[in-house]
Amino acid sequence: MEIKHFIWKNVTKNVKNYYLYVFALMMSVALYFSFVTLQYDPALNEIEGTVKGAAAIKTSSVLLIAIIATFLLYANLIFIKRRGNEIGLLHLIGLTKNKIFRILTAENLILYFGSFFAGVFIGFSLSKLISMILFKLIGIDAVAKLHFSTQAFIQTTVVFFFIYLFIMTMNFIFVKRQTILALFQVKSIAEEKVKKPSFFQWIIGIFGLALIIIGYYVSSKLFDGDFTTINELYMAMLFILGSVIIGTYLFYKGSITIIFNLIRKKKNGYLSIKEVLSISPIMFRMKSNAFLLTVITTVSALAIGFMSLSYISYYSIGITAEENLPDDFGFGTRDNFEKFQKALDEQGIAYTEKRMEGTKVEMNIEQISESTMKELKMDFENYPIVVISDESLSDLDVSDDELVFSDYSSIFQNFFSFKSSGIVEINGKPYELIGNYEDSILPYYLQSGGNPTAIVDDAKWQQIEGTTVLYYGINIENKEELKKANDLFHSIDFEGNHTHSQLDYIQDRKLLMGLMMFIVGFLGLTFLIVSGSILYFKQMDESEDEKADYTILRKLGFSEQNLMSGIRVKQLFNFGIPLSVGLLHSYFAVKSGWFLFGTEMWTPMIAVMIFYTALYSIFGILSIYHYKHVIQRAL
Repeated sequence: MEIKHFIWKNVTKNVKNYYLYVFALMMSVALYFSFVTLQYDPALNEIEGTVKGAAAIKTSSVLLIAIIATFLLYANLIFIKRRGNEIGLLHLIGLTKNKIFRILTAENLILYFGSFFAGVFIGFSLSKLISMILFKLIGIDAVAKLHFSTQAFIQTTVVFFFIYLFIMTMNFIFVKRQTILALFQVKSIAEEKVKKPSFFQWIIGIFGLALIIIGYYVSSKLFDGDFTTINELYMAMLFILGSVIIGTYLFYKGSITIIFNLIRKKKNGYLSIKEVLSISPIMFRMKSNAFLLTVITTVSALAIGFMSLSYISYYSIGITAEENLPDDFGFGTRDNFEKFQKALDEQGIAYTEKRMEGTKVEMNIEQISESTMKELKMDFENYPIVVISDESLSDLDVSDDELVFSDYSSIFQNFFSFKSSGIVEINGKPYELIGNYEDSILPYYLQSGGNPTAIVDDAKWQQIEGTTVLYYGINIENKEELKKANDLFHSIDFEGNHTHSQLDYIQDRKLLMGLMMFIVGFLGLTFLIVSGSILYFKQMDESEDEKADYTILRKLGFSEQNLMSGIRVKQLFNFGIPLSVGLLHSYFAVKSGWFLFGTEMWTPMIAVMIFYTALYSIFGILSIYHYKHVIQRAL
């Protein structure tokens, strides 16, 4: 057989055996090419008033390269080890190491760049859809066009060419360093196995679980007032990160084996075929995979956490807008208010108006303040708050010498909040705080960035001395005319800075949060494909190692269904344990500081977790089908 025929036969064989690697390589190229194409999309830069999305995308593409390169190098390492026997045979029949390396290079060249060009085509086909998703998220009213970017193609080619060079370098070092005997043994020593948990393994297993639990506990107390300085907060975050990551590694190194060993002991060694095929492999292989699983779990937790936080920010835009800017349009001066009124009247746009006068005073709130951060150094004896009359609100009546606070920024509440009752002083006179008014009244720029508004009896308000604050709000009755009114708002030359459009605020936040959510989601999806593929490749490895065991079991009379029942449970553990631990890590991470990003945690977080779990499960299902194919070939 000629060398070229031999190379082609090996290529077709590898495609058949490692189709998911080819698929993952194509998808990696497709994702990167389509992502970089956005960087050169004129629509992102031509729209007036938007941020330069290309800058953020360019920065994120570096992370994308790191994820893809790590995956391809690791996958190649698995495959080159799997081919140790084959390389040893080639060496044994007289081929030199240089000749073997040229054969591997030629095979990889065909396989790698065949997948590369297929991936570019897929990325080109998906680029319009991805642009449409991005434009929808950031609220840009632009038409996504299908166009081939030469610059993106050149950049993608350069990146994947250098990755290919790294892969070839790895193969060259592997072939040069191995002896014939080592090549035949490399497959057998690829996995470290243990017979039973040692005393030391019991210690590290228990210690690992303890570290994770302690990390979770500290994260739950992060913003509860236990850490009162920036340095304390910073050290606590470092402790949580170190504790959870080290604990996760020790969990895989010892805890899993201990847990399954206890299950086996509880059954007194009498295990069904399902338990033999599921519990035993997990016990004996988890330790050797501890580092890999720790990396996958940690990065999965980060991906799910960042995706959840970005979606929380995006999901909460509307509520945050109403919280910070209570009306469609707001003005701090009468002249600006009347200008806009006149313009709306001329266009026949119906609206309702709000006129409010307040007094900004330095209030003594020392008795009712609850600050969780000492370094804020707030002067509670002279705290600036705007006071208004209860006459300004039709649904509230405050008695003499009493005071009510309006709702205020939810983020601010986690660092500085007020007791539900107590005594405050205004101009030296005491007022009793009796409760809260549920709605926000004044925009944040009139209330020192999110403070509440104080509401008192009208007669008392008339006696308060301070700086007068005026606010005029306008709400459009027919929301279909809101965009027209907003365009009218932009056409007027207002004086001063105390004006706002709630729609502008929402659009600006959508642009920022939408772009962040898109980038984080894209990186998270890439890592999902990478980590899922790596776990799948590991299962391919294990299935080939266990093929002889399946042959013996089939000869003993166990049916394919008997074996597959154990394999399904095994794959549930193999994919489910890293996923479950990652979800748990991300939950505590998000729970500790989600309020800094928005007003709603559960809906966005659960949506992200379900989406991630569903896609992750695909790789588990594929591995089950691969095992089924191996078992069918066992006889």
